[in-house]
Order: sequence, then C-alpha cells, then structure tokens
Amino acid sequence: MIQISNLAAGYNQSQVIHDMSFKAAPQEILAVVGRNGMGKTTLLKTLMGILPLKGGSITVGDQDISKLETHQRVASGLAFVPQGRMIFPNLTVMENMMTAVKGRIEKSDFDEIYALFPVLHEMKHRKGGNLSGGQQQQLAIARALLTKPKVLILDEPTEGIQPSIIKDIAKVLREIRKLRQLTIIVTEQVLSFVLDACDRLMVIERGRIIHEDTRDHVDAARVKQLLAV
Repeated sequence: MIQISNLAAGYNQSQVIHDMSFKAAPQEILAVVGRNGMGKTTLLKTLMGILPLKGGSITVGDQDISKLETHQRVASGLAFVPQGRMIFPNLTVMENMMTAVKGRIEKSDFDEIYALFPVLHEMKHRKGGNLSGGQQQQLAIARALLTKPKVLILDEPTEGIQPSIIKDIAKVLREIRKLRQLTIIVTEQVLSFVLDACDRLMVIERGRIIHEDTRDHVDAARVKQLLAV
C-alpha cells in the first residue's frame, strides 16, 4: 500500500533520515520504534510532505506522491495524527471532527466513528480542551478517519496517556484496520503497546533501520536493549 525507497530527509542542511527503504502492506500495522531524537517524527513529517524530500521516493498504491503538497497527499489517501494530538481546544468534539471534512459527509460515517469511539458521541458538544488525554487521542484519530484514508499515520499515540487506556488504543487500531481495511504506520516507544497492536516493527537509530521483525518472532529483550542504549 505504501512504499518508501532510498528516502533522505532532514532540516535545512542537516540530514536526519539516511537512505531509508521499507514498505507496509495493505491492512498491515507497522510500528517504527526508537529512542527520542532518532528520526521517527522526521520520517512521518516527510511522508506527509511537511518536510521536503532530500532524495528517494514515496508511493501510495500506484501513485508516486513524492512531489505532492501535504493537502494533495491527504487527498491521495494519507492521514496523520501528530504527536500531541493537535486538536482545537476551544472547538467542540463535533466541530473538531468537522475540520477534517470537505464536501458532503454521510450520517453513516459518523455512526461508524461513534461505534469505534462511544465516548465521542457522549461528549460531542463538549470542548476538546475539556477532554482527557485519552479522549483527545480518540478525537484526533476520529478526525483523521473522516478523510477516509488508505494509510493512517500516527506519531507516538500513547504519549501522555494513562497506562489503562494504552491497551484501549491498541484495540482500536486493530478494529480500525479490520473495519476500514487500511494500512497503519505508528511510531512508538512503549514496547508493550507495539507488541499488542502491531504486525511488524522496525527499530531506527540515527535515521537508519537497524532491526526489523514480525510480532510473532520479535526478540523483545533485544528490542528493549536497542531502545535503552
């Protein structure tokens, strides 16, 4: 569904991502893990066109999106839930979700969202800033889903979330994958979440992939060692 080939990216003269290549299959949940400062957020911002490519290509399905603007990448099937969620605190839950909508939207689209996130239905008239961290994360994911993506990209969705809610986020991602039949790429540092939610993981260090494994065969001790170095 999405293929990254020989990707190079960074800020101004500083290169952060070095010749990175990988792909995520249709309906696969892929985790990109690594310590702070290793390039996870830079990678996702480059996929979304927030940062320009310094080299390489990004393909979604059969379409090369490498030269598209961010809004064009969204139209091509990418959706992004940024680190920190970035909801609008002074808008209601419903108003926050409507910011993602262009053109006509069916009642069934909201029914699907509320089935995934019942709390958003209960709180649809409450301001986003009055929600808990976990509820804000659900709102951010719901808003992204209303763009009807092919690939959902999330940057550290468990950051600032209570441990009891982290399992719920993992469950929701699996349900979204099944319901929407989409591909999910998620960056993360919480290994228990990764092993609960994802099909495959890649460890990156200094903008390069240094380890890769499927969930069924992952060496958790080895990954923990890499994250602790």
